[in-house]
Amino acid sequence: MKPYLTSLLKNILAILTVTISVTSFSQNRFEMSVKQASDYATKNNVQVKNALVNVNIQQQTNREITALAYPQINGNMGATYNPNVAVSVFPNFIAAGTYGVLAQEGVKNGTGGAIISPTDFGIIQAQFGTKYNANAGVDLNQILFDGQVFIGLKARKTTIDFQKKNVEVTQEQIKANIYKIYYQLVVSKTQIELLDANISRLEKLLSDTREIYKNGFAEKLDVDKVSVQIVNLQTERQKALNSIENGYYGLKFLMGMPIRDSLILTDSLSDEEIKEGLLENSAYEYSNRKEIQYAELGRKLGEYNIRRYKLSKLPTASLNAGYSKIAQRDKFDFYKGDYFTASSISLRIAVPIFNGFATNARISRAQLELQQSINNIENIRLSIDNEVEQARTNFRSAIVTMDFQRKNMELALEVYDQTKKKYEMGLGSNIEITAAQTDLKAAQTNYISSLYDAIISRIDFLKATGKL
Repeated sequence: MKPYLTSLLKNILAILTVTISVTSFSQNRFEMSVKQASDYATKNNVQVKNALVNVNIQQQTNREITALAYPQINGNMGATYNPNVAVSVFPNFIAAGTYGVLAQEGVKNGTGGAIISPTDFGIIQAQFGTKYNANAGVDLNQILFDGQVFIGLKARKTTIDFQKKNVEVTQEQIKANIYKIYYQLVVSKTQIELLDANISRLEKLLSDTREIYKNGFAEKLDVDKVSVQIVNLQTERQKALNSIENGYYGLKFLMGMPIRDSLILTDSLSDEEIKEGLLENSAYEYSNRKEIQYAELGRKLGEYNIRRYKLSKLPTASLNAGYSKIAQRDKFDFYKGDYFTASSISLRIAVPIFNGFATNARISRAQLELQQSINNIENIRLSIDNEVEQARTNFRSAIVTMDFQRKNMELALEVYDQTKKKYEMGLGSNIEITAAQTDLKAAQTNYISSLYDAIISRIDFLKATGKL
């Protein structure tokens, strides 16, 4: 190999080594309880981030509303060129005035008679203005009273509270999902432990069956059947591990955590902790639910909307002032010559008289929208009642089922152990022990499923009662 190629390959390998090292060191390791995972999500989940951005957007909107109450000051500057100054046409008042003066002074005409004024003096055509005009000035406008601006200022705090409450609603929804996935992953450890125990149990059975086969008390088919069961369990274990790994990916995605980071779950959850006196203290208040709080703020904003449209029927008052410097030239030489001052102060009062009943229509629409908000609040209350009762029923049923399935799994294990002893003593058949293993596996699967259901039911019940 040529020397320069060797050098190039070494450089590439060095770059790859550094890149891999940086990548590996960029991975973070987190050990989190379910509360820590939930807190992490409230800061990093995209939906929560966007909800927080909406709060900032509303703050800027409120600044715009506040700005309407401050003086509006604008500077202006301009220049105009008139190639042809406009011609104005008006009655010949100069000749009329001249005749009036002559008559008043008693001046006689050439014949010695009195001067008689003509009835029509004609018109005069004249150009007023210059070819070049320039002006620079400052204008001020101050609202003195505007009902809609007044309501906008008063509603600022409610609009911020509305957006903040939306953040809380979003956080609670994310929190419920975090709790469900977190504890399902915690329970999945039990699933793997049961599979490992089954595999270990069958490997012991395989060893015993081989010894029995060597002594002529079993068939080769019995050994193969146990081998097939072991492979099936190992395959199931691998599928469960893949599912758990995907569950971790989903949890990290929901939390807003980089997928490459390592996440260790530190909490555990036993059957007793799932049941832990939750149903004994199941009282709830509507006000504890974030959805009700959010809807109530929406209703309050609806009331502000009605007041805004009603106050739009009142007159508005504003103060206007202007100050400017004006220059007029026949040549473009604004750097010299006089600048004339112009200034004005005016008070403007606008009185709404008739706009085709548009304001009444807006008020009626806002009242109907408010009625919708009230209806929605009532519907949320009914929905909460329904959620609580369903969650209570599901949770109670899930606990009973979980207890039953745990006892059934323990019983199936006892049956398997007794059947295995009989088989080892030559009093049972391979068919019996295979059936016992199948029953044990089914009981374990049912128990894990009931454990998942109990966890989800518990979280749904906590959320429904506003205690999550």
